[in-house]
Amino acid sequence: MAKARVAPTKLTTIPRLELSAAVVATRSSDLLRREMEMENLQEYFWTDSKVVLGYINNNERRFHVFVANRIQQIKSSTEPSQWRYVCSENNPADHASRGLMAKELVESNWFTGPRFLWQKDLPKEEEFKVRELNEDDPEIKRAQVHTTEANEEKSLLDRLQKFSDWKRVVRAIARLKRLAKEVKGLKTRSNEVTTLEERMEAEQFIIHAVQEEAFSDEIKALKQKKEVQRNKSTKLHKLNPFKDSQDILRVGGRLTQATLHPHVKHPAILPKGHHVSRLLIKHYHEKVKHQGRGMTINELRSGGIWIMGCSSEVSSLIFKCIKCRKYRKCNQEQKMADLPPERMEATPPFTYSGMDCFGPFYCKDGRKELKRYGLLFTCMCSRAIHIEVLDDLSTDAFLNALRCFIAIRGNVSQLRSDQGTNFVGARNEFQELMKGMDQERVKELGCNFFMNTPASSHMGGVWERQIRTVRNVLTAILDQSSGRLDSSSLRTFLYEVMAIVNSRPLTTEHLNDPLGPEPLTPNHILTMKSSIIAPPPGEFVREDLYLQKRWKRVQFLSNEFWTRWRKEYLLNLQQRSKWNKDRRNAKVNDIVLLQDDDAPRNKWKLAKVVEVFQGSDGRVRKLKLLLSDTALDIRGARSHKPVYLERSIHKTVLLLEAE
Repeated sequence: MAKARVAPTKLTTIPRLELSAAVVATRSSDLLRREMEMENLQEYFWTDSKVVLGYINNNERRFHVFVANRIQQIKSSTEPSQWRYVCSENNPADHASRGLMAKELVESNWFTGPRFLWQKDLPKEEEFKVRELNEDDPEIKRAQVHTTEANEEKSLLDRLQKFSDWKRVVRAIARLKRLAKEVKGLKTRSNEVTTLEERMEAEQFIIHAVQEEAFSDEIKALKQKKEVQRNKSTKLHKLNPFKDSQDILRVGGRLTQATLHPHVKHPAILPKGHHVSRLLIKHYHEKVKHQGRGMTINELRSGGIWIMGCSSEVSSLIFKCIKCRKYRKCNQEQKMADLPPERMEATPPFTYSGMDCFGPFYCKDGRKELKRYGLLFTCMCSRAIHIEVLDDLSTDAFLNALRCFIAIRGNVSQLRSDQGTNFVGARNEFQELMKGMDQERVKELGCNFFMNTPASSHMGGVWERQIRTVRNVLTAILDQSSGRLDSSSLRTFLYEVMAIVNSRPLTTEHLNDPLGPEPLTPNHILTMKSSIIAPPPGEFVREDLYLQKRWKRVQFLSNEFWTRWRKEYLLNLQQRSKWNKDRRNAKVNDIVLLQDDDAPRNKWKLAKVVEVFQGSDGRVRKLKLLLSDTALDIRGARSHKPVYLERSIHKTVLLLEAE
């Protein structure tokens, strides 16, 4: 009778497969004895695996579950003395597992078995004696020895370190004191909630224990009737301390004649930095609903507590308080990044450009009042600007304006912007059109879009500052002529403004020096001319705003813009000092509050940092956040879907730092 099994698909070690084969052998033996009804049959089992023989003959070590279960099954049917070793050359079972040709099968011992079985005596037991198992066998369970050290017995105050709330500490001590009285027979057993008197007694007990530990020298001096205030080396020499009837150290002070509660006039003294002191500060800070340092200190004093160095301890707790961070902490900051290469590379004008929309502006078309918007392009290198007029903020209007810009200024290699819907739509249009194009043709077209993180206008300072330059004066001037400009007049006016801004000096170093070099302006690169474009002949006065000749209105407004821009902006240029310190880099698993300008602060969502993006200087300014968003599914049921957002660190408030 022969039986073989196919190895499992799951990767298994050779010793385990050999052990499984031994289990098959014992099951076959049980079947033969049962069918032949021969109980006293002497049997021997032969295997070519010394590891399996070591497992079966082991009586000392313990094995993992797989091996232990199969050894138990083998030993329940056989004895270890029945198992013998046979070398692989004489083992006919190998023919079933490895396979043989027909000619080889006839010549093999498959039908006859090993030759030594036909001998009168079996080989001596010493020839197949099993050696001991290796200590590094992976199936042997490793013994784990645990050592314990006897620590010194903890005091009651050390055990209070496990508490994080003052009320819980008081209730625990109150129950402990009640239990002690019940054991001594001073009080009957009761399961009721602790009373006010028991809690007050527990508070006094805790304060007395802390004072005995922290102010032992001062208490000893008071017992010897020495004046503590004379010894300036002690912590309490300014407080004129004394002990009351409950042996609690209190502040003497100057309010003895005040009509206040005795505990308010003479508060109990507690040390700085003690766990009980921090619990009390936390308790009273929560009692005043997370107000500032002053109100927390006042509430502590009103509660009859005087903590040494109270101001710094309260400030430390408020700094670590999660709710206070949520209500009042400033947004995260990071040191301002270095200028990108596009700002410092000498390239033709508008090769690398930034853009943004501004407006709206109102103009007349007959009796209709229409909205128009400005689209500003700024050169990253020369700081020149170009302005186009948009009929609306759609993708089509933007693409038309972009083509006008490229037709005038030439091809653009890179466009930087925020993630406005019209810009995102244009980028998607370009990507869709370039899918089937040759890569060389794509390189010729250029015009790559680089977009800042959503809701991060500070990342577009290059164009935001230019828009502010134009808009500060432009808004005031257009308010004066509201309803008197049509679309063509507005476009002409914006072009005049563009020419004026491009004539501005880029530096102010030699601006007032008559002997210095001529100030550099963007027009030196754009038109090879430094002077501003001369206005048409004639004088333009305020009355021109009310004439029917629209071109005179535009020229008057452009002259006024130049005058005001020179007075209000050019002569008041100052360098900004902002974000000039190194800050902690945001880390994965930080818990932050996501700023939402359209919602009150107490409704800002919590988020978890799942990925950080480092700049070239190693500082993190951009994060990928995970927040839970509750939405309605198709059946109307609420479902929680994970939402991932990318945001700048300046739009987040750090609540908990990752460990």
